[in-house]
Amino acid sequence: MVPLPGCPRAVLAGRLCWGAALNGVLSFVLLAAAIGTDYWYLVRVDLPAGGNRSAWEAEKLSSHSGLWHLCEGRNACVPLIDPFSAESRQAPASLQHLLSLLTLSGTSIYISYSRAAFTEAVRMFDQQRFEHVHVAFGWSLALAWLSFGTEGLAGILLLLAAWGIHLRPDGGSVAI
Repeated sequence: MVPLPGCPRAVLAGRLCWGAALNGVLSFVLLAAAIGTDYWYLVRVDLPAGGNRSAWEAEKLSSHSGLWHLCEGRNACVPLIDPFSAESRQAPASLQHLLSLLTLSGTSIYISYSRAAFTEAVRMFDQQRFEHVHVAFGWSLALAWLSFGTEGLAGILLLLAAWGIHLRPDGGSVAI
């Protein structure tokens, strides 16, 4: 690590640590927002204008889902799982960790295969049935990816700070 002119290595390492801490806090906030919202997966239905269905019916057919809820239409959310309920707090810690791992695995599988399932449904039935259905990943998933990136950056900054401190010459140390 090459220090900046007029900036000792310890000061540079301190700045890197502060940067890592700020990125860690930002990562936590982004992840908390992603986990707490229900816009991971979106299904939007746009009914054709001039048909016998209204915009209200199109909104009723649309849905969005998160890790904990499936919301269909306007304010009709159904809990998929409640990890913060009294029953889940009574479960042993090992079971809670296993359930968290399964939730993360299930989310990964859900993300990986949901688009493929929609494509297969369109292939099995005629395209005209699905031309007004739009499937997308939402901003909650984007927040989770941003959290992942900022956490990685925090780790890199900490490694750079540790590397810079490790390479500092020990000119002032004396063996006793």
